[in-house]
Amino acid sequence: MAIFSRRNVLVGGGVLAAGALGGGYYFRARKDVPIGFDLSDSELAAARAFLAANPAFDSHAHPGRTFVRGATGLAPKLKLYKALGSFEKKTVADMHAGGMAASSFATVSDFQVLNLGDHGLSAQRDFAPGESYASYQRQIANLKALASNGLVQPLYVPGDLQAARKAGAIGAWFTAEGGDFLEGKPSRVHSAYSDGLRAITLMHYRTNELGDIMTAPPVHNGLTGAGKAIIKTMNDIGMVVDTAHASEEMVRGILKVSRAPVLCSHTHILGKGVPAIARFISADLAREIAAEGGMVGLWPAGFGIATLSGMVDRAFALVDLLGADHVCLGTDMDANYKPVMETYRKTPWLVGGLLKRGMSQEDTAKLMGGNIMRLWKGAIAQGQNA
Repeated sequence: MAIFSRRNVLVGGGVLAAGALGGGYYFRARKDVPIGFDLSDSELAAARAFLAANPAFDSHAHPGRTFVRGATGLAPKLKLYKALGSFEKKTVADMHAGGMAASSFATVSDFQVLNLGDHGLSAQRDFAPGESYASYQRQIANLKALASNGLVQPLYVPGDLQAARKAGAIGAWFTAEGGDFLEGKPSRVHSAYSDGLRAITLMHYRTNELGDIMTAPPVHNGLTGAGKAIIKTMNDIGMVVDTAHASEEMVRGILKVSRAPVLCSHTHILGKGVPAIARFISADLAREIAAEGGMVGLWPAGFGIATLSGMVDRAFALVDLLGADHVCLGTDMDANYKPVMETYRKTPWLVGGLLKRGMSQEDTAKLMGGNIMRLWKGAIAQGQNA
């Protein structure tokens, strides 16, 4: 649920006025977003053939918004957001239609304590004792039900992706957005792994025991001791560490501690012609992530772009900056802010746009799924060597 930009935040010596974002967007009916370029019938057919041969794997998403089901203790506006419901069957149908192979199905650890104001989401209160873990247990149970009901096929090890494709099923990579439910306890990482989680985005929109978020003033001045212990445990058991939403100082701390390359699943790079959004990271930090073997997720949030063509532009910008081995797909599907890729049915158009602009088939395959699979396999290998 990394869709919302938060409170006014100091960015590059200036102030990001996020108020223009407002909260109303999230309660409007979804509109079709312009594509911004043309594909011939043969180009579109080639894109679909490409997806049949090269698995597309989204590193961060909330397909159908499972996280809202059964949530309690919500602020009034979040109650309205919950009332819009969940729609996993529709999104999974979109994935099939768009040629997707797999996606993250992410919990939202701090959902129950967030509030939506004119400046976006922020934590409105602390968790009651036991509430954060109870919320996680509710959400992971709902995700498991998607599998037990036959809607998706869980991905516990990389080989499960090929098995899911052979069965004609969508692969579900269970992840958590926000490490709040861990409460700084490494034992919770083991429990989460047993539940099927294979990646954790350590931070979301609440500063927790692990470190600081990028959209609020620092409290811990980076990664905490508890955060270091959590990362060590994740490395030991082969879970992917996701740095999205963490402050730059915290990310640099993670890079020093983690024995495995890390993921920054959904963001973009600050720079000339790019709006000063608090959720974007500096080019220097992106290079540091890539230099350690990690990758940055291509995020279609509507900050400074309004068409799918803008997402294609940003894909090339990321590849030009980091190299094709360090970019993956991170759509934040069904919980994004003004997404320019608002449905998985547009996946062939994204692929077609990349190929038409001159990205090689090899590099396109890496971005669309190959890189995140390689990162996951690397995390597992690191754990086996612990």
